[in-house]
Amino acid sequence: MITFTPKEKAIVDKIKELKKASGSHSPNKLTMLNSIPELSIKVDACFLSNPYANDLFLEYLNRDIIETGLLKEIIETYPSQNRAIAKPLAGHLRINPENLFVGNGAIEIIQAIIHRFVKGKLLVTLPTFSSYYEFATPETKVVWHYLKKENNFKFNTEEFIKTAKNQKANSVVIINPNNPDGGYIPHSEILLILKELAGLDNIIIDESFIHFALEDKTGEIMTATELILKYPNLVVIKSMSKDFGIAGIRAGYGVMSEAKVATLLQNGYLWNLSGLAEYFFGIYTKPDFSQAYEKVRKEYIKTTQAFFKELAAVPGLKTYPSQANFALVELTNGARAEDAVLKLLISKGIHLRDCGDKLGLSGEFIRVASRTVEENKMIVSAFRELFSESN
Repeated sequence: MITFTPKEKAIVDKIKELKKASGSHSPNKLTMLNSIPELSIKVDACFLSNPYANDLFLEYLNRDIIETGLLKEIIETYPSQNRAIAKPLAGHLRINPENLFVGNGAIEIIQAIIHRFVKGKLLVTLPTFSSYYEFATPETKVVWHYLKKENNFKFNTEEFIKTAKNQKANSVVIINPNNPDGGYIPHSEILLILKELAGLDNIIIDESFIHFALEDKTGEIMTATELILKYPNLVVIKSMSKDFGIAGIRAGYGVMSEAKVATLLQNGYLWNLSGLAEYFFGIYTKPDFSQAYEKVRKEYIKTTQAFFKELAAVPGLKTYPSQANFALVELTNGARAEDAVLKLLISKGIHLRDCGDKLGLSGEFIRVASRTVEENKMIVSAFRELFSESN
């Protein structure tokens, strides 16, 4: 049983008000600290990013922009238009520029795709990122494909294809690896889905966490982007926030048919990226940055998988298999997830994601993001101490 002091209860009420105002998402760190000065957040394991890639980006930013004085020009000048930013990025991704749409974060692309191109029935896997069904228009009926807790939320490709056909879905959404459980679909199974559902209007694959997945020992990223020429109904969406730790810059891209890209560009999105986002995409395509990033990416994956093993050893927690940079954990000792998240935030300064509002989850679940080695140790230690005190 997790208990709160009267002082902690007052802070709990303020946090709940902020969460209520944020809807199905969590209030961010700055919002919480500005609204509740009593809080001290030492580890943000709620929002998802690679801290080592963030450090790498800041090195380049400081060298290229801060020290050179280029920041004034970037802030004062309009950024390039969507097409101009997309062209070098397309070369890096080895796709046609006409198949690439850059966005103000993945969320802008998700909304644009759902609003412009999705009609009829949309098949969504649960649990998943809520925006895919929250953005559905009145012309769209959302139908569900449930991942089973008793099967560790493992994605069953044959069942998914069968559900899509039985429901007569017009479009489907897949997040790979999935949020919030981190389940990964091998590339061979993605190919099967594309082949079996080639007649659908849209197959939307969100690869925002694909950089954290290891399909084999080589560590190669098994993206579906290059399949766009063979499957024109394919839409691949990629956030850059998670793997590069740049959520505040708002950068993402979507790979889709030329017709879809043209439609979006004809309906706005001319200057939808900031100068800093343009700068990021510029260094992202450079070989020296790519090589340095690959090194920290693979190091971070090792750190993350080691962290998950430590979490799995904590009494009172069940840690589900994950190939993302977060793990879904279930409290098995009778504690409430909301109470655990609030207690750890207030008493230890550790910010986690309570999954009580996630459709498709039945139980007490928390999503825990991987951070640095030191921060991950703090999270494991805090869980052990919390559950020791509450027994």
